[in-house]
Amino acid sequence: MNDYLIKAIDKTKNLRFLAITAKDLVNEAQKRHDTWSASSAVLGRTMIGSLLLAGALLKDKDELTVRLLGNGPVGACVVTAKADLKVKGFVQNPHIALPPRKDGHIDVAKAVGQGWLQVTKDLGLNKPYTGEVPIVSGEIAEDFTYYLAKSEQIPSAVGLSVFVEPNNSIGAAGGFMMQALPGASDELLAKVEKKIKQLPHLSTLLLDGLTPEKLAEQILGDDCKILDKQEVAFACDCSKEKYTDILKTLKPADLKEMIEKDHGAELVCRFCKNKYHFSEDELKKILAEQKD
Repeated sequence: MNDYLIKAIDKTKNLRFLAITAKDLVNEAQKRHDTWSASSAVLGRTMIGSLLLAGALLKDKDELTVRLLGNGPVGACVVTAKADLKVKGFVQNPHIALPPRKDGHIDVAKAVGQGWLQVTKDLGLNKPYTGEVPIVSGEIAEDFTYYLAKSEQIPSAVGLSVFVEPNNSIGAAGGFMMQALPGASDELLAKVEKKIKQLPHLSTLLLDGLTPEKLAEQILGDDCKILDKQEVAFACDCSKEKYTDILKTLKPADLKEMIEKDHGAELVCRFCKNKYHFSEDELKKILAEQKD
């Protein structure tokens, strides 16, 4: 289990902690979308943040979709995460690389720009619920923190990091979410916030091989309790059957044009880049079923 998420609690049982290591899944997304450094950082951080939200808020067959709608060069970023901690996502402009900041890190805030963070939760009810907050920093971790405080009323601290190698592969990726439970005192929160601020940069810790379990101990204390450990992975639920259903919704004139002009069709999933080819005969069958 290379990529996984843990849930932990401190000895007072007033602080909940989730941490994730996600190098392989962000690498998978990078390869599928051929993202460059800034786009990789935005997509990777959003995927990790979405998985932390899913681990904290979802159960059973619930899922959530995060839309980072900034006006920066990367454009929109859309990620869907499920309660089983499977995640998929894409960025509008995958080929964005920017000059690094003065400290050498990727300028994620510039890549994202200003705009909105939307979180839509599908909890199996009649209608999904969407919470929306302005992008407050563009660094993404702070934006998830702001969302949790404003839309979920959960005081939290979020850290996210994606380290991109010179060849665009992912050297490290991970993050954490610390949540205050109702009994948490101001003194306890101040103590933990100080610990978080004193930590080295998250990418440095991840590159040094720090595990989610060790990160929990550093922030909550050696006497914290690990409650759960669950694998996380990049996975898309697209299929030829789903794209067949989409083609069935098209106007007959559009299907006829595909048949007569293109002699077939190729549909590409935005989330994973899988390609689905439909032959002329398959399109004719779909058109015939429409008439029936």
